[in-house]
This record gives sequence, C-alpha cells and structure tokens, in this order.
Amino acid sequence: MRAAEAGHDVEALMERAGRAVAERALARFPDARRFAAVCGGGANGGDGRIALRVLREAGREAEETHDLGGADVVIDALFGTGFVGPPRPEAAALIAAMNEAAAPVVAVDVPSGVDASTGEVAGEAVRAKVTVTFHGRKVGLAVSPGRLHAGEVAVADIGLDSAETRHRLVTPSVLTLVPRRGDGDNKYSAGSVVVVGGARGLTGAVVLAAEAAFRADAGYVAVAVPASTLPIFETRLLEAVKRPCPDDGEGRLLEEAADVVLELAERAGAVALGPGLGRSEGTRGLVKRLLAELETPVVVDADALYELEPGARDAPTVLTPHEGELARLLGEESSWVAAHRLEALGRAVERFGCVVLLKGADTLVGAPGEPVLVRGLNAPGLATAGTGDVLTGVIAAFLAKGMEAPLAAAAGSVAQAVAARLAPQQEGLVASDVVAALPRALAL
Repeated sequence: MRAAEAGHDVEALMERAGRAVAERALARFPDARRFAAVCGGGANGGDGRIALRVLREAGREAEETHDLGGADVVIDALFGTGFVGPPRPEAAALIAAMNEAAAPVVAVDVPSGVDASTGEVAGEAVRAKVTVTFHGRKVGLAVSPGRLHAGEVAVADIGLDSAETRHRLVTPSVLTLVPRRGDGDNKYSAGSVVVVGGARGLTGAVVLAAEAAFRADAGYVAVAVPASTLPIFETRLLEAVKRPCPDDGEGRLLEEAADVVLELAERAGAVALGPGLGRSEGTRGLVKRLLAELETPVVVDADALYELEPGARDAPTVLTPHEGELARLLGEESSWVAAHRLEALGRAVERFGCVVLLKGADTLVGAPGEPVLVRGLNAPGLATAGTGDVLTGVIAAFLAKGMEAPLAAAAGSVAQAVAARLAPQQEGLVASDVVAALPRALAL
C-alpha cells in the first residue's frame, strides 16, 4: 500500500476511503440511525472522521466517541495497516469496548489489533462484522487469526494502480491451469498416481486419496497397501490397481514395501505417501527410503510426516501438515503455529527445502524463494475427518499431470474447497461428498 500510494494526493485518497466506509455501512445496515466511531490519531482515524461526515450528510446521527451505548453501528477507525504488536492498555480497553458493544462493528481497512502484513494478533483485536479495506485485500484479512476477526470483507477502489505484492491470493481461476485429458492421452499420460498407506484401522484414508486422484482427472491409480489389509481394498476400490506389500503382522507396512512402491513408481507421475500409513519403525524406515530413492514427485501427508527429517531430493516434494503436525516438525506448540502461520510456514520451507502446504481455513503454500500462495476461499465444511486424504489425492493427481509443485498444491487446495461448496449437502458434509463433487469443481 505504501508503494501504491506513493505520489498520490493523500487527502484525496482519504476522502475516497472514508466515503467508501460510509457507503458500505449504509448499504449493509440500511436501518441504522446512530453511528459511533472510535478514531485514532493517524490516517485510519482520518478515514473514520470522513466517514462520519458522509454519514451525517446522509441524515444519520454520527459522532466520534468512546461512549458506544445506544449505537446501532460502531465504526472501528483506531489502527490501520501500520499497526504491529499488542495495543497499549488504553487502546486495548477501547478495542474491548467495541467487542463488548451490542452493535455490529465496521472496521476501517483492517480490524484494530490485527497485523495487516501477517494476520497475527498479539493482544486485544476488534472482531468486525464488516471490514472495508482499500485497493486490495490485505494479508492480515486473508491469513488467520486475522481473517477470523475481519468478518465480511469489502474491497473499495480508491483510485490506485495495481502493484506487485509480496504474497499471492489464489482464487478459483487457478483451476483453469490444471491440464485436462486430451485426445492423444492414455491412462498413464493423463496422470498416474501411486498411493502408499492403508494400515489396519486406517484403510479409509487410502480409499479417499485414491478416489480423489481419479476424480481429479488422473487416468491411473495404484495403491500399495499391507498384504493383511488387501481384502478391504479389493472390495472397496474398483478402478485402482491393488498391490500387497510386506507388513509387520499388525497391519502396518515394513521398510521392504519400498521395493513394490519403487516398481509401481516407474510408470507413475506422482506418489502420495502417508494416508493411513500408521506409525512404527517399519513405516518410518519406509518413508525415509522412499524419499531417498523415488525420482517422482511425492506428496507427504499424515503419518509420513511423523518424525520426518530434512533430506535432499531432486524431484518435487510437497508436505501437507496441519498446525499440530507442523508444530511437531518445528519443535513448537500448535498454538504458536496457529498464532504465527506465515512465520511457521517460512521456517518449515527453510528447514525442509521443499513446498509446504499448511492446512487451515486460510491454506498457505510456501516454496523456497517464492511468494506465499494464500487460498482466498472459505470452505468450513472441510473441517471433517478424511478431507486431508482427499487433498493429498488431488495434489498427487495434479503433480502427475505435470503441474509445478507450488501451483499443484495451491490448485489442489482450491479444487477441494470448491468441491466442498458444490456438494449437495452442507450440513453433515463428509469427505466422500467432496470426492464426488470434484469433477464439477474442475468443470467450472
């Protein structure tokens, strides 16, 4: 924003910004008669004061005050994009008063207390019903925990030119970049995937990943599973090729299973390693060997992430941890990762030297030397068991089609989110519903 605003008339920008706040507040709350604004001393406060003037011109009661009683709408114009760290006690008290008010809050540019550049919240922060931001969506409105404070986000044009940003917001248009089967394709060139996992009691994870890979347009899927659990897959999976592998007698793969996987991978475009893998010395040895010897792209998920150590690989590698898994990999608490998602992602990318996808409402994709890709699509239905396995299968299919790893990971996350929103049932959504909706998501 500083770069975009350079050379512009600041007063003219503030006039447009304040007017945009007022107009959005009136459109969103047309019956509101009394507006109360908490304004700071900087440009954000100036935007708020202009909004109050425009509201008065529209015939509403509108004043700058700390007494929020009786207000129909509260305007938060305390801190803007320059805010970092925890607010001081007096400001924290004002933020708490806005949160405790009976009226909905309209935040100016970014909810006060949210770091606009990272989404971090170091202390008290406003929980807005609506945030009116200017020129473009700020990182702190897209990355948690900041995005959870923003409510509905409206982007107002205030007359600035587009400028390069440090990170990238990924929208459903990314799905147009996914290769589709062509007239000259066969089942292997359309995308061939191997899924490795399926310990006793966890067989559903492989089923979901394999079916998701097929529904994400892969032409061929093989599963490498413990010999003792093979009958389940023979019954449950119709289209996939099933290969039994040595197991430990308790339904978990042994390191020797690598021979089968390496053979299957000779004709595969990607390997999905980890769905329902289980944890044992054998599975840890298997993961270590496969990551050392496989020359194909690999998606590493679930139990394959357990006690994972950095290792050099020439082929693309995508790690897909949730906050708890990433916390273990970094030696942190999951609460720290939740509070510092961009920083945690950056540390993971640096430590493992590969693509890392951090799951969450704001799924983030990082890669060495590249911008962070932020999925800008809400899909609360994905908060259910098995959707991580679905994501692994989709990303593996996209890698097998030849997509670059960061783009495959981001597109896979978007495809899954779109599918979740297209599923016919939103209440009680389960992972298999997402799998079934994937073809519709890719057809948009």
